[in-house]
Amino acid sequence: MALLVQKFGGSSVANVERIAQVAAKIQRFHRAGDQLVVVVSAMSGETNRLLDLAKQISSTPSPRELDVMVSTGEQVTIALLVMALEKAGVPAVSFTGWQVPIRTDSAHGKARVLDIDGAHVRQQLDAGKVVVVAGFQGIDPDNSITTLGRGGSDTTAVALAAVLKADECQIYTDVDGVYTTDPRVVANARRLDRITFEEMLEMASLGSKILQIRSVEFAGKYNVPLRVLHSFQDGPGTLISLEQENSMEQPIISGIAFTRDESKLTIRGVPDTPGVAFKILGPISAANIEVDVIVQNVAEDNTTDLTFTVARLDYEKAMDILRKTAEQIGARDIAGTTSIAKVSIVGVGMRSHAGVASRMFEALAKENINIQMISTSEIKVSVVIDEKYTELAVRALHSEFGLDVPTVAHA
Repeated sequence: MALLVQKFGGSSVANVERIAQVAAKIQRFHRAGDQLVVVVSAMSGETNRLLDLAKQISSTPSPRELDVMVSTGEQVTIALLVMALEKAGVPAVSFTGWQVPIRTDSAHGKARVLDIDGAHVRQQLDAGKVVVVAGFQGIDPDNSITTLGRGGSDTTAVALAAVLKADECQIYTDVDGVYTTDPRVVANARRLDRITFEEMLEMASLGSKILQIRSVEFAGKYNVPLRVLHSFQDGPGTLISLEQENSMEQPIISGIAFTRDESKLTIRGVPDTPGVAFKILGPISAANIEVDVIVQNVAEDNTTDLTFTVARLDYEKAMDILRKTAEQIGARDIAGTTSIAKVSIVGVGMRSHAGVASRMFEALAKENINIQMISTSEIKVSVVIDEKYTELAVRALHSEFGLDVPTVAHA
């Protein structure tokens, strides 16, 4: 008998037919003797529908009241799923975030989990019931309903698994695991049997949309084994855990991540004096704009050029700030573009293998792809390139590092 926390996303509970399918899957685990806590999202499209309603009332709705409203999407799903389970003969009970309770800070729309009291959930599990919990929500010190941000149901599931010391946290979605890269870009991408928290965190932050970043951070911090599985297809999925299995055939690179949601800004001819980087990037940070890759070049005339990337949605805002900064510090000019992409190779095997970056650069050079910026960490190398070469770069690197599914030769 295992204690499992299972999470089903919006596409898995998109309508009553799919909710019935989820109930049938849960029923099989329950009959096998497993204890189950099931976290669900709102039905597909429901959160967007609620947000649209709010916009019709006000362009700047109260964050507190917005959380009160959008949290109802999950409340509908938990009730429907419990009804489906009871119809199938499975004893079950539903809890909203505040009924658990899941205690958070007061940052409405992006609250962080502070504490979970698992006593009420354990009591119901010991009574033989499946506990169905609304994802994405909690309650703050003022007893106000809060939400955890997009993808927050993943975090709810991992946090509950940590508190309950679950044997595994299973994330059910519309893919059957974590792949070496997006199969829509590389047809022979492989499903990974295992991947480390470190690698998954890098891939999530670099463009992979399988799991919410905060949920992976939480799982790594509390060593909660995560498994990504398909909601309606049987299979082993991908296990995300602390360490990879030791294997002589373990690849150096586990995956290729990419994102097209990037933009690049450059400020040229800045007097090269102490603190100049802060004068440029400080106002950007103060506007709550996250800076990613940074490159600085110092010229012989004692001026510097600084180039950095931000999310494409933040481009216009960042450019307006940079124009003002350029005037204040006497820069020569500024420039920017939104037609870039970031492509990254990720793998813990990089720690013990030299020359990985040079292999990456060589593979891109063979395809005549120019590298505009480079960023590295212990287990990843990222390059900024022209957006139009994104898919070509991903396919070239996927092949270079032996990630393609082996082709079977036919006689």
